[in-house]
Formats: sequence, C-alpha cells, structure tokens
Amino acid sequence: MSFLSVLEQIGKDFEKGFEWAVKYAVPVEKLVVLLFPQAAPAVIAVADATSLIQNAVLMVEQKYAASGAQSGSGPQKLAEVMALAGSAVVSLLKSADIAANSGYVEGLISAVVGVLNVQSMPARTAA
Repeated sequence: MSFLSVLEQIGKDFEKGFEWAVKYAVPVEKLVVLLFPQAAPAVIAVADATSLIQNAVLMVEQKYAASGAQSGSGPQKLAEVMALAGSAVVSLLKSADIAANSGYVEGLISAVVGVLNVQSMPARTAA
C-alpha cells in the first residue's frame, strides 16, 4: 500500500466522520445564543428572517414546478417572494438593528436563491 493510498483512505474516513459530526452538531444560531446571550434577540430575528426567505423561495419554486413553468421569470418569482415575505423580513431585520428596505431584502432573496441553486441535492432513492 503506497503512502498516497493511505492518505486517500484517511481522507475518506475523515469525510465520513466529519459528515457525522456536522449532522449532530448544535445549529450555529443556537450556539451563538448560548455563547452570547446578549445577542440572542438579534440572532433569533436574523435566523427567523432567513428562514422566512428560504421558505418563501421554496414555496414559489414549488408552485412554478407544479405548474410546469419552473424556468419562469426570475423577476416574477422575486415579486411573489416579496409579496409573501418581504414586509415581515424587513420588520424582523429592523428589530435586529439592521437597516433594511425592499431593495436590501430583494438582494437577500437573490442570495438565498443562489445558495439553493448550487446546493447539492441528495440522491433520490427508488420508492
């Protein structure tokens, strides 16, 4: 067994162990709240705003996919997400002392869409 193959095996084992550790780790927002209780209201507000954006994006994408128009207009989808969550996100971010307006939230929505687009999906299993 060569030195390179030993390193490759260690790397594969590390990846499995790391995936397991990440799966069971405390979510970072909960860890921040525990370590920095004074920041808890802001952290919770930002986490809630991010979750709201992600859920609205997923809901709109699912609607378009169900209607067979998944590659629909980006601006149209953005407008729907803003209608669903925009004002609530602005309010949550302002409660965390983040100066937010609709343009800022639209940028956040685009960022969430970008992350979701590059996120690798788990392999589908046969039903």
